[in-house]
Amino acid sequence: MKISILTLFPEMFAGPFSESIVKRAIEKQQVDIELVQIRNFGIGTHKMVDDRPFGGGVGMVMRVDVIDNAINSVKNANLSKDEEQVILLDARGKTFKQNHAISFSKLKHLILLCGHYEGVDERVRNLVDQTISLGDFIVTGGEIPAMLITDAVVRLIPGVLKEHATGLESFSLVSETKQLLEYPQYTMPREYKGMNVPDILVSGNHPEINKWKQQEAEKITKQHRPDLLS
Repeated sequence: MKISILTLFPEMFAGPFSESIVKRAIEKQQVDIELVQIRNFGIGTHKMVDDRPFGGGVGMVMRVDVIDNAINSVKNANLSKDEEQVILLDARGKTFKQNHAISFSKLKHLILLCGHYEGVDERVRNLVDQTISLGDFIVTGGEIPAMLITDAVVRLIPGVLKEHATGLESFSLVSETKQLLEYPQYTMPREYKGMNVPDILVSGNHPEINKWKQQEAEKITKQHRPDLLS
């Protein structure tokens, strides 16, 4: 799989992508992450990527022609929309959820467009396939959201993690048609300051253990995220 990230600040990605699971996936060539400097497609001697908004207003707006050229520089004409998606990271988008991560992980090419300044020219929305937000809050640019989405997607690529590891996590556990948060996890020591590991988990009765895990997942979801059960 290939992930292309269009950004004005590619240096921001050095730390997060040089550690842990993403780093190992890159080293094993399970994912190819391409950081594309949008300013390379800027206008004129000074490589301008933004301009003042028509009609007035505070701040600067990223230009549609610059972004269009940046997108076209990485798009693969041989891939269909089922294989390649261009995603704009923007507050107006749908909230990113695990089902998005699963869907993106099945693509051959994911293109993430990081907005900045006061946002992008409205016409940019005609150049992308989806617009995604991380939630009802504002950050300086799309770089940190792009890091989080990349991490969520890369760990789902087959072979990156142990088989079945991602199927037992929050938002991946399913009871009938409902998403669940993950059941409680325990490890050594069995007793710590009066807090004990539930007896069922050390009973060796795996059918009952699995039943307990399912019940606890439903209980935790009802308590903390009842919206997932509706």
